[in-house]
Amino acid sequence: MATYFQISIQQHRPKQRTVLNALLAIATGALTLMYPNFLYLIAGGYLLALGLLFLWFKLPPVIALFPIVTGFLIFSFPELIPITFAAFLGFFGLVLLLAFQFAIMGFFTLIIAVLIVMNPESVAYLIAAFLLLYGVSNIIRLFQDKGNRNGPSGFEEAKVIEDGE
Repeated sequence: MATYFQISIQQHRPKQRTVLNALLAIATGALTLMYPNFLYLIAGGYLLALGLLFLWFKLPPVIALFPIVTGFLIFSFPELIPITFAAFLGFFGLVLLLAFQFAIMGFFTLIIAVLIVMNPESVAYLIAAFLLLYGVSNIIRLFQDKGNRNGPSGFEEAKVIEDGE
């Protein structure tokens, strides 16, 4: 008697989360371009809002708490913005690559993280570029996945179905 396992992937990324996340990123990117001198307030506020948004939509706690901790670090130590935001982007890029299966944006995120470390004086513009790119790409994905009744792909839950002979 053989037992076969099938993995059924169910998508859990509602349109509401995608739209809120995209609008938050676009608004923060625009504010960062307009007021680069207030970067620590804008970036810290964005990260706190992002973490709370992740908690509200019941994402895994590790993913939701990382932006909150990074936001508090930026508020506490504004001189460390390049390092803390680059660390956040590195983590976020890996999450995009592995969990969201959003490969192109994951690679761009990792590239921007490296650019921030290499060129910390341009951190405001690199953060704005990331936020605008991330927000616009989320909107594009939302429209691409409009025909999908489950909404855009995001975190996926694997359910094992056991079939016996």
